Amino acid sequence: MALLLAFIVAAALLTMTPGVDTAMVLRVATVEGKRSAAAAAAGICAGCLGWGAVVALGLAALLRTSPLAYDLLKWMGAGYLLYLAAGLLWRPRESFDGTSEPVRSGALVMALRGFLTNALNPKMGIFYVTFLPQFIPAGVAIGPRAFLLASIHVALSVLWFAALIGATAGLSRWLRRPAVIAALDRVTGAVFVAFGVRLALSSAR
Repeated sequence: MALLLAFIVAAALLTMTPGVDTAMVLRVATVEGKRSAAAAAAGICAGCLGWGAVVALGLAALLRTSPLAYDLLKWMGAGYLLYLAAGLLWRPRESFDGTSEPVRSGALVMALRGFLTNALNPKMGIFYVTFLPQFIPAGVAIGPRAFLLASIHVALSVLWFAALIGATAGLSRWLRRPAVIAALDRVTGAVFVAFGVRLALSSAR
């Protein structure tokens, strides 16, 4: 129980640390609305849960032992982040009705984008495979316990994203200003560039 409580505290702090997931949810909540933001958050959480299952099955060890497998997934993830960033930086929106983008993204599209940001990030697998074992007591089946911890992390992420989405509701009038929407797109795009470059330059160890 002590290890479990320690994990919850550590995972909660890590969840609230600003990153690409937080930037995506905030931007979508502002530009697309609550429904699309919830879909993006669901996709992000599904990506985390997928990595949790992979780690629980022991497949994440491949990323640590095979530079080729790691590099392939790394470049795919970096390329995807830079692709998203390009659209935000070069075609920032000015309104919710799509002044700069004729077709508004649907919830399914946002869920897929959220999923891919984590599914194509091998650092998630490395993070789980190195972080979770610290909170698994001796004598406990590693696979089921690792998946349980990953599920707790996902549950904490759901609560965090819900808080973020709720916070944007109170600022919706200000956030709907064309200049604010365009600025938020550009800032989010810059964040995605930074994380994409960081991922591209990363190594498995």
